[in-house]
Amino acid sequence: MIASCLCYLLLPAARLFRALSDAFFTCRKNAFLAKSSSPQVDGDFAMAPRGPDQEECEGLLQQWQEEGSSQALSTVSEGLLVDKGVAESSLAHLMDNPGEQDAASEDKWSSRQLSDLWVAENLEEPFPEVLGEDPLPEVEGPMWAEVPVQTGPQYADCAVLPVGALAAGQWEEDPAVVAWSIAPEPVPQEEAPIWPFEGLGQLQPPPVEIPYHEILWREWEDFSTQPDAQGLEAGDGPQFQFTLMSYNILAQDLMQQSSELYLHCHPDILSWNYRFANLMQEFQHWDPDILCLQEVQEDHYWQQLEPSLRMMGFTCFYKRRTGCKTDGCAVCYKPTRFRLLCASPVEYFRPGLELLNRDNVGLVLLLQPLVPEGLGQVSVAPLCVANTHVLYNPRRGDVKLAQMAIFLAEVDKVARLSDGSHCPIILCGDLNSVPDSPLYNFIRDGELQYHGMPAWKVSGQEDFSHQLYQRKLQAPLWPSSLGITDCCQYVTSCHPKRSEKRKYSRDFLLRFRFCSIACQRPVGLVLMEGVTDTKPERPAGWAEPVVEEDISEPEPDFPRRTVGTIQHCLHLTSVYTHFLPQHGRPEVTTMPLGLGMTVDYIFFSAESCENGNRTDRRLCHDGTLKLLGRLSLLSEEILWAANGLPNPFCSSDHLCLLASFEMEVTAL
Repeated sequence: MIASCLCYLLLPAARLFRALSDAFFTCRKNAFLAKSSSPQVDGDFAMAPRGPDQEECEGLLQQWQEEGSSQALSTVSEGLLVDKGVAESSLAHLMDNPGEQDAASEDKWSSRQLSDLWVAENLEEPFPEVLGEDPLPEVEGPMWAEVPVQTGPQYADCAVLPVGALAAGQWEEDPAVVAWSIAPEPVPQEEAPIWPFEGLGQLQPPPVEIPYHEILWREWEDFSTQPDAQGLEAGDGPQFQFTLMSYNILAQDLMQQSSELYLHCHPDILSWNYRFANLMQEFQHWDPDILCLQEVQEDHYWQQLEPSLRMMGFTCFYKRRTGCKTDGCAVCYKPTRFRLLCASPVEYFRPGLELLNRDNVGLVLLLQPLVPEGLGQVSVAPLCVANTHVLYNPRRGDVKLAQMAIFLAEVDKVARLSDGSHCPIILCGDLNSVPDSPLYNFIRDGELQYHGMPAWKVSGQEDFSHQLYQRKLQAPLWPSSLGITDCCQYVTSCHPKRSEKRKYSRDFLLRFRFCSIACQRPVGLVLMEGVTDTKPERPAGWAEPVVEEDISEPEPDFPRRTVGTIQHCLHLTSVYTHFLPQHGRPEVTTMPLGLGMTVDYIFFSAESCENGNRTDRRLCHDGTLKLLGRLSLLSEEILWAANGLPNPFCSSDHLCLLASFEMEVTAL
C-alpha cells in the first residue's frame, strides 16, 4: 500500500522536475549562445544567433540530463510540500503535451531576439505603415552596449531608456539581468528628437510638463528711467512713491451660481480654502501699499480677509452691494504710508428709477500721504482712490453710463480742492467694458456723444447688431431729479451756496426814501387823496440818487454742449496699453467661456500734453501722478496653456493689476 502511494506521488513529481529542468537548460543554452559573436539577419525572419558547434551543445545537454536524473529522488521529498491540486493539474498538462514546454521556451527566446533585432534595424528607418509590408532587407546586425537604467520622476517603477544612434560595444552581461538599450549619441540641443512614422507625418515627443509659475510668469515693466514729456529725467527732489493693486478675486457665491463657467477646473482648486491661501500668498508677494478689491464676499471678508489683511498691516474699508447681494468692494491701505481724510461709499441704486435699479456699488477714499520726518517741513497733495464694479450685462450700456456718471460725480466732489482744481486721482476696478469702447473712451477722453447709440455698443463686450430690436440711448440719459449734470458733477457743486444776506443800517436804507425809483408812481397804483395823489419832493438836504449796482452773484459759466453729450474734467489715462508688442497680441485680464478680454483697469490723473498731432496722456505736469512701473499682463494664448482661469496658480478668473506711482513732495 505504501509503495503504491509512493509510486503515485513520485512518478508525476519526477516528470515535473524533468520538464522544469529542460526549461532551465534551454534558458542556459540561450544565455550561452548570446555570448557568442554578433547575430546576423538571414532570410525573411531574424533567427536565433548561431552559437558554438551543435554537437557540443547536444553533449552538454545529455550530460546535464544524466546529472539531473540522479538527483531526482532527493528533490522529490521537497516537492511533496507543494499543493497536490496544483501539481496534478500541471502534470496532467505536461503529460498531454510533453514537448510544448520546450517549444515554448525556444519560441520565446526567438521572439525576444527577433524583437531586439527588429527594433535595432528600424531605429534608423521608418516603421512600416501596416503589418505585412515587404520584408526587411538583410542588414548587418547592430552592436549593443550597456547603459545604466534611468528612472523618470513620473514613473518611479519604470526605467526610462534614452534613445539615440548606435554606438560600438559588446555584450558583457546576461540581458536578463542588465537593462539594455541602444547606446546614445549626443543630440544637438536645438533639434528636438522626432519620432518618424510613415504615413503619419512627424510626431513630436510628449511635451515636458511646465510649472504654472513659469507659464504665467509676469514681468515688471520699469518706466522710472524714461524721460518725461520734454525729454528730461525725473526731478532730483524728494518724491513719494507707492504701489497700488486692483484685483477682482471672484466671490465664492458668484462662482457657485455660475458653475458652468468653471467646468474646465478641477473641483479642488475651486474650494475657498485653496483659493484664499493662494490669494493671500499673492498679496504677500507683491506687497502693495493700496489694495482695491472687487467681488469680495461679505462673510469671507469679515471672517478671513479683513483679519488677515490687518495682520499684514492694512486698514480696510468695505462696501457691500445693495439688496440681497453678498459681495462688494474693498479698499485697503497701509496706515504707515497714508492717513485717511474721508471715506465715501457710493450706491448706484435709486428707488423708482428704472435706469438705476441695479445693486452695484463703489468706494472712494481720500488719503493723505505720510512723508518721513527727516525731510523737514514738506507737504504732499492728498490722493483720491476710487474703486468700483460696474454692471456686467452687455446689453445695458445705458445703465453702465449712468453708474459711471454717479461714480465720477462722487470722485469730483471728494477730489475737488478749495481752488476748484482736483488732487491726484486713481480710479480702478472691474468696469465690464473693453478697450476703445465708448465707455472706455469717455473715461479717457472726458467726453462722449451718446444720443442714438445702441446700448450694447457702450461696453463692447458682445455684438448684438444682428438683432432686430436694439435699445438706443436717448437724451437726456438720466432725469434731472438725480441731481447730476451732464458734466458728471453734483448740482450743489456746480451752484455753490449763496452768501448770507447783507445787513444794512437804518440810515443807509433811509437814503433810498426819495430816490428816483421811489418817487415814480407805480403802474396801477390806486389814487388815494392825500396819500398817493401827489409826487414826493426830495428835501434840500437829501443826497443825490444812488446808482443801483447789481450785487447778485454771477452764475457759473459752463461751455455750451450739444444735446446727448456727457463730459468730465478729471483728465484720466490708463496705466496699461492693452497690447503686448513682444507677442503681437492684446492684453487679457479675464477669460469668460475661454474668450480672453480686458475689463479691469487702473486710470490715473495726468494732464494731457500735445506732442505734434498726437496727444500722449501718460505725460504729467509737476504735482500730479507719475507712472513708475507696472506688472505686465498676459495674452490669451498663454492663459490657454495654463488651462485658462482659474488654475492651480491663479485662484481667480481675473488677473491682478499692479502699478507703481510717484508724487512730488513740495517744501512749505
